[in-house]
Order: sequence, then structure tokens, then C-alpha cells
Amino acid sequence: MKIHVAHSPDSDDAFMFYALAEGLIDTEGLEYVHELQDIESLNKRALRGELEVSAVSIHAYAFLTDRYALLSSGASMGDRYGPRLVAKMPMTREQVRGKRIAIPGMLTSAYLSLRLYEPSFEAVVTPFDQVEQAVLDGRADLGLIIHEGQLTYADNGLHLIADMGEWWYSETGLPLPLGGNVVRRDLGSDITHKISRHLKASIAHALSHRTDALDHAMKYARGLERGKADEFVGMYVNDWTLDYGDAGRKSVALFLERGHKAGIIPHLVVPEFVAP
Repeated sequence: MKIHVAHSPDSDDAFMFYALAEGLIDTEGLEYVHELQDIESLNKRALRGELEVSAVSIHAYAFLTDRYALLSSGASMGDRYGPRLVAKMPMTREQVRGKRIAIPGMLTSAYLSLRLYEPSFEAVVTPFDQVEQAVLDGRADLGLIIHEGQLTYADNGLHLIADMGEWWYSETGLPLPLGGNVVRRDLGSDITHKISRHLKASIAHALSHRTDALDHAMKYARGLERGKADEFVGMYVNDWTLDYGDAGRKSVALFLERGHKAGIIPHLVVPEFVAP
């Protein structure tokens, strides 16, 4: 049976899926076909139910619960770090209000966290890898950076205005839930539990064979030198990724609840996780 699994072409996702992509674990008769796209494209494809397994934003998951459940492994959690709001000049939180902000997509968790941080701004939807340039070119007053740019924005002379993960921690004492992996419910419980086992095994393999997995991930590091790539992977593939744990599950529920209370998510979402 073929299972199409989609994730973003980033070093952290490549690291996480290394063992599955290279056939290094027993997949119990399932054949995984990997597809790589940016996270907002994957969010939209999941809305259409195209893929059996996909990385999605936790924000997007709120609109997918009729068709998908969250896998217990594969989370990207920002433990006192996360999407970074940057600008060409220093700025106070009050000065952010009403500004044009380049964001990587309306369904991203980065966007939801920013709306919770500052509800009033003009969103300028921009491909995630062009956000910094949009700020430098003046197409946006600020930019919300995800992926490897979180480590390199200062190289372009940009200033950190706020870190969404640090802000969320100051509000809740919890890590910021950014991404997760979902599985389509219509596959049935036997297959979904198998997929959950395989993803957890892939992550565990990468963490215990870090050098080999990082070698694989470097193909997707977009020019980061190895030390920075290793730092970035460590930010988003760790114990939280093996399993959300109680704090991670609590944070996902609270993030979605606050999105609902703020009027960004139209309905209250109770997240459902598929165990290995």
C-alpha cells in the first residue's frame, strides 16, 4: 500500500524523515512516497484531503479535524523560541500596531501567533523565503520569519522586534506549537497506528544517528553552514518531536482555544492524537 507523505523542503523535516526516506526502518508493508512543498501549500492541499500524511501548521489543523487527526510524533515546538518578527529599525510593541507585516501564509501558526500577539496589522502574504527581502525592499514594514531565517536575519542588518515563542512562553509557560503531522482518518485505525509507529521510529533513528541524518538534512539547508544547520535542526527536532507530551498537548489545545476566542478560528477545536 502506497502512503503519500508530504513535508516541507527544510533541514528539520528532512532530518525527521531521513530514515523513512532512505528505507532504514521496517514499514510493515507500507510504501512511503515523499513529496516536498512549502508549508502553506501543504496546508491548502490538506484542506482538499489530497494526502494520506502531511506536515501542516497547527493553525491549519483547526480546519482539518473532520478529515485528519494529529500523529503523536512529528511536532515542531518552539521552546522559548519561534517565528521572529523583524524590521530594519528597532521598534516597540506599540509601534507594530497597524503596520504592514510580511507573513508566510494565512494558515501558518506563525500568523496565528502574531495575531494573538498583536491583532491589528496589515498582512502581506509572502513566500516564506522572501519575507526578509520584502522588508529590505520596503514592501513591508516588518517581516515574520520562519525556518532557517530565524538564525540569519541579523546578517542582513535586520532587528529582532519580538520572538513569538518567547512571547508565548511568557504568557503560558508552555512551548509554542508550530507544526505537526496529520494522518487521514479514512485509512482506518490499523494503518494510522502503523504510520504513527513508523514516523516515531524515523525520528528516533535520526536522533540516535545524528551525523548521518544531518548529512541528509544538509541537502535542504539552503546555504546554512553545518553548525547553524545543526542548531536549527536541534531547535525543531527533539524530545517534543518524539512525542508532544502532556505539556505539548496542553499547549496545542490552548493555542487553538485562544485562536477561537480571538475570532481567528471559527470553532473550538479539541485536538485528537493518534498514538503509535
